[in-house]
Amino acid sequence: MLTLVKERGKLHNRVTNSGGILVGRVRAVGADYPNPPAVGARIATLASLTLTPLRLAELGPVDAESNTIQARGTAFLFARSPWTEVPTDIPEAIALAAFDVAGAPARVKARTRPGMRVVIVGAGNSGTLAAIAAVEAGASEIMVTDISTRRLSRLSGLALRALRTEVADATDAIEFASRVGPLADLTVSCVDRPGVELGCILATRADGHIIFFSMTTDFTRAALGAEGVGSGATLEIGNGFYPGHANLVTDILRRYPVVGGLLAPEK
Repeated sequence: MLTLVKERGKLHNRVTNSGGILVGRVRAVGADYPNPPAVGARIATLASLTLTPLRLAELGPVDAESNTIQARGTAFLFARSPWTEVPTDIPEAIALAAFDVAGAPARVKARTRPGMRVVIVGAGNSGTLAAIAAVEAGASEIMVTDISTRRLSRLSGLALRALRTEVADATDAIEFASRVGPLADLTVSCVDRPGVELGCILATRADGHIIFFSMTTDFTRAALGAEGVGSGATLEIGNGFYPGHANLVTDILRRYPVVGGLLAPEK
């Protein structure tokens, strides 16, 4: 990681093409920086570290449970770089996990209309928060799929209205579409594995909407796959930024305290 950052000036995971986010304390603020945080404030960056200039001096041990690592160094935020103060009433590890995927629930809430059937592929952090957002936006049914019965069981424990779960592998497109039931109005890919594009398309109405909230998405495969099966569904790139997304997930964590336990690293 030190070599990668030294070579590229940023953290860019060569496998997933993503970089995560960071939490740090503000050391200095430029004179022309608009609406700056206070020096000394503890903030989380809300833009991928693939876009954040970094200078790392030292790295601590990797926490394999939470996929985090302690670092000593400096990050440089541009005037338009999104950030948020870390809330003091939520454990930092949980807040960081929620901020890292905040774009997913925010976009799901914005795209969901009352009465919609929503399919969410993946019951991890982004899928969990997206399911809550769909419930609160008035979806009539939310189907969450995953290949892990453990993750689905944890999510079912929330007892959310209109939530159903199904063990299904979206990389097996035809089988996946048959397992999720009626075609979805909105489908959201929240998994970090390739090959789910056509499964999402076949599970969605031809005039529906699909959000690919994963950097492993092959957008050529998605576009040509939709064309090949005669689907006119809107295909949306899951931009990780959405106005107010940090406040949205902070609010969810405060109103659903049990969700923090789902986002916390499992020991």
